Amino acid sequence: MKDVVIITEAASHQIKDMMKEHGEEGSYLRVGVKGGGCSGLSYGMGFEEAPTEADEQLEQHGIKVIVAKEEAAILNGTTIDFKESMLGGGFTIENPNAIASCGCGSSFRTATNTGTPEEC
Repeated sequence: MKDVVIITEAASHQIKDMMKEHGEEGSYLRVGVKGGGCSGLSYGMGFEEAPTEADEQLEQHGIKVIVAKEEAAILNGTTIDFKESMLGGGFTIENPNAIASCGCGSSFRTATNTGTPEEC
């Protein structure tokens, strides 16, 4: 089965550093979607101790990842990367299902899910 979310090696190093910094080693990385943002949907990431029955599980670069089954179609094929620049670093998310996104790159919509857009 193809992984719903792809985490690059650069992103995995940053995620592992964050897990260590926050005492979350061994936790799962939850990648999700919620309504809101300029384009209607926004990405979310956080740490959780365990998956639920409503989650799909995968592992990449030693990171255990969980995605809610109901959000898997929206996130299918999404790549999470971490890029450094002269102004600092940050995660980038590239979702092949997004048909529109806002300038900040954290809000999007798909052909089948427009979410609940807000003013930015």
